[in-house]
Amino acid sequence: MSFSEKYSKILGLVKIEIEKVSQELTFGINIQNPLKSKLLNILNAPSKHIRPLLAFLYLKALNINIDDNQIRLQTAIELVHNASLIHDDVIDESLERRNTKTINNEFDNKFAVITGDYLLSVALKNITKLNSIPLIEMFSDTLDAMTNGEINQRLNKYKIPTIEEYLKKTEQKTAKLFETGLCGSLLIAKSNKNCNEFAKNFGIAFQIRDDIINLKTTKSDIKEGIYNAPVIFAGSIKNYENGIEKAHILLNNYIEKALQEINDLEDNKYKTALKELLGLIANG
Repeated sequence: MSFSEKYSKILGLVKIEIEKVSQELTFGINIQNPLKSKLLNILNAPSKHIRPLLAFLYLKALNINIDDNQIRLQTAIELVHNASLIHDDVIDESLERRNTKTINNEFDNKFAVITGDYLLSVALKNITKLNSIPLIEMFSDTLDAMTNGEINQRLNKYKIPTIEEYLKKTEQKTAKLFETGLCGSLLIAKSNKNCNEFAKNFGIAFQIRDDIINLKTTKSDIKEGIYNAPVIFAGSIKNYENGIEKAHILLNNYIEKALQEINDLEDNKYKTALKELLGLIANG
């Protein structure tokens, strides 16, 4: 089976819950057209929804019920993710995403920035409805980490970082939102299960995989002066191919760490799906 077919099979285990998140994403969007129509098209575009997928599989592996509050939380996570993509498109001057024009391309950068900010405000409304100060603090820390990661990346463009700096940025920009999505869901469920290391390792592995794929396809990161794991290991942008094998080793190290963190989960089809998802990231 292809990556998409394997992923769809895993997604099928929580299809109902994922569909609820997809529906909730467009609720509460109340801005003037034509910007509203454009934003709704973006939010309705096909997406992996990997953050809610991870959380729902983990919750079900623990036999925790997925109620409306869990749906609301994962909707907020997806809104934050989409807001970050809109802002990234402005920074990267991207013209297209998911086979459709970006907001900055169809309108302009100013519209795109304020639209991303608007999505963050909708996400915040969802979070406040959950009536949890610790959850609000968790979201605040996550937004702080994501923006700091982006700032540091931009200030260090065209510089090859150390692997430690790369991993720190990856944890801030990507893994932190995975952590909030999963650990926030356990907070709502009043579970004392510690999921931070699993979520962090999963998120870092996910980003390393994405960085490797970027260099094998568009190479847009190199063009933008963003030098990730393969370039760091190669020591140069000219022979980045020499660093891809070591980047894969790094990826697999984080996959193995994540696998170790779920060893103590009850053996069921959801734990198996989590393992399969990690396998997809390692080999996809």
